[in-house]
Amino acid sequence: MRYRPITKNKEFCRAYARGRAFVHPKLVLYVNKNRLGRTRVGLTATKKIGGAVQRNRARRVMRAALYQTLPYDVGGYDLVFVARGQTVRCKSGEVAAAAAQLLKKAGLVQ
Repeated sequence: MRYRPITKNKEFCRAYARGRAFVHPKLVLYVNKNRLGRTRVGLTATKKIGGAVQRNRARRVMRAALYQTLPYDVGGYDLVFVARGQTVRCKSGEVAAAAAQLLKKAGLVQ
């Protein structure tokens, strides 16, 4: 099951500025309500993570973790997941557990 992506820089900036942040040592989650009625997901990894190979691995691990944890019908939210330094060295199961904790803390899943 695929989610609609957040692709434009202004959409990411809106989530950073207006959204609520939830922090875990492996991930950061920004949650912002949108008016579209459907969930959009964005994955980012900054240059602090490392080179292109490490950033791509971090995004790949986060994507696999989201497929395990995020229910399809969450509602109209923009979710931005930001990789942290530990994300590159983790397996997708560990990141999935971190994502589940963040989604629960945000009140999006039970």
